[in-house]
Amino acid sequence: MPRERIQLFADRALEEVPGLAQDILAEIRREHPGLVLIPDESGEPKALVAIRHALELFVEQMTTGSDRPRALPELFQDFGRGEVSQGRSLDSLQEIYRLGVRLSWRRMAEVGQQVDIPPSAMYELAESAFEYLDVMVAQSVRGYAEAVARQAGERLRLQRLLVDLLLSEHRTDPSAQLADRAAHLGWQLPEKVAVAVLLRPAEEAVAPAVGDEVLLDMEGERPRLVVPDVDAPGRAELLHRAVAGWSGAIGPSVPVAEAATSLRWAEAAVGMIEQGVLPGGRLLHCAEHAEALVLLPAGELIDDLAQRRLAGLEESGGPAHAHRLAETLLAWLETRGGAPEVAARLGVHPQTVRYRLRQLRELWGDDLDDPDRRFELELVLRTRRLRGDLVPPPE
Repeated sequence: MPRERIQLFADRALEEVPGLAQDILAEIRREHPGLVLIPDESGEPKALVAIRHALELFVEQMTTGSDRPRALPELFQDFGRGEVSQGRSLDSLQEIYRLGVRLSWRRMAEVGQQVDIPPSAMYELAESAFEYLDVMVAQSVRGYAEAVARQAGERLRLQRLLVDLLLSEHRTDPSAQLADRAAHLGWQLPEKVAVAVLLRPAEEAVAPAVGDEVLLDMEGERPRLVVPDVDAPGRAELLHRAVAGWSGAIGPSVPVAEAATSLRWAEAAVGMIEQGVLPGGRLLHCAEHAEALVLLPAGELIDDLAQRRLAGLEESGGPAHAHRLAETLLAWLETRGGAPEVAARLGVHPQTVRYRLRQLRELWGDDLDDPDRRFELELVLRTRRLRGDLVPPPE
């Protein structure tokens, strides 16, 4: 087709652009009545200016066949970014694009007939129109993704600041600052929180999908979670699903201003997971492992107490016999039952238990009737069991 005819088409099409832009904007507003129009410095709607500019580029694409008309990428990336700032999905923008291209092509086809563009040539121009639509969508998706990433990055930054404040040891009342940071993030400050500490299953592990109500800090070597109202219906189940495959521990639920206390217990439990004292592979609740968390850190004190309270065992007839007496004593202290109850717990004959109980009475005498002495004996024996020291010695 002669170049002169294409130029005539382009000139006539550009004359249509201002009116076509008005028609497209009117149709868009009819289909999307909630669309907010923001004026530029001259008072003209920015959307109208953008549509007009896009139409000029549309004509350029149709008549030159160039893959990337000037300024196209940045323009449509801005459209994508704008959808994020307005809180809309990219679907609505793509609907607007399709509407605009459909109306534009209809008007361009009329112009083609006026300047005697052959149908075959118009089909070629139509291909350019659809290529243009693909470019618009692709560039807008890119701008949208960039804006979402920036928005997510900003949210993570604000979230880390709030987590750091929540978990710091406060010298003064932080209530006002907490409320301000929480409001800035859009996080409702709860009455109580529980803090979880995680161990990464791998360096590149994907962050747990905990939802916006749970604060997540993935920056440190041990990721931290601040969980509001952990006892709320369904919260525990959702949390455990989100951290499936991770090892970690969650501290007790405490008033929000005392979150650092919950953190300390969670960190202590995670340390024991790393040592192999507590099981890994799941999220442990500190309250369910209070015995280990209380007794094991007091190792030196317990050892000193054990030397004074269990000295008689070492003189009772060898390691194997001392072990049998120790486990019998612990079973009796825990059940406070008679020989049948203790025997059932140990899996031995009641007569065997009666014999051992007589030996225990010979070793400790009236101490077995003293509540304080019984408590101390149970403490040291429970600690030995937690450490694995009540395993029978080899025969």
